[in-house]
Amino acid sequence: MSIQVFITGGTFDKEYNELNGSLYFKETHLHEMLELGRSKLDLVITTLMMKDSLEFTDDDRKRIAEACLKTSADKIFITHGTDTMTLTASYLAKHCNNKTIVLTGAMIPYKFGSSDGLFNLGSALAFVQVLPKGVYIAMNGKVFEANKVQKNKEKGEFEAL
Repeated sequence: MSIQVFITGGTFDKEYNELNGSLYFKETHLHEMLELGRSKLDLVITTLMMKDSLEFTDDDRKRIAEACLKTSADKIFITHGTDTMTLTASYLAKHCNNKTIVLTGAMIPYKFGSSDGLFNLGSALAFVQVLPKGVYIAMNGKVFEANKVQKNKEKGEFEAL
């Protein structure tokens, strides 16, 4: 059975503008990352949006939830910015608890070359295949249930509540 992948943006997919030092979105890096990781999974990949998660609105979260409910897949993987990933996970846990949904992202853009994104991608894809129904966040080799996780900005990592 296929795994549905929803791309929403976040640091995972940011590019660096060398001229002015800004970060921006061009296109997802997910396909390149999957090829680099030699993934052989049956994935259905859909880009919902390319946004910084700090700019997410309730309408964006509703759009993600509706996409999760609409897909026939019962295993869903979502790329997401880390700043508001816990908010989206909580929203999805409230509205989409009949599927296995795993969110992940990166603290450092993939294009920087020293990103945690590739490792997080592989971990999240493994977790989505084996976890029971529910909503989870997978970061740095760890998995957390929605509503039981926070981003520790001082340490730069996710931790259980």
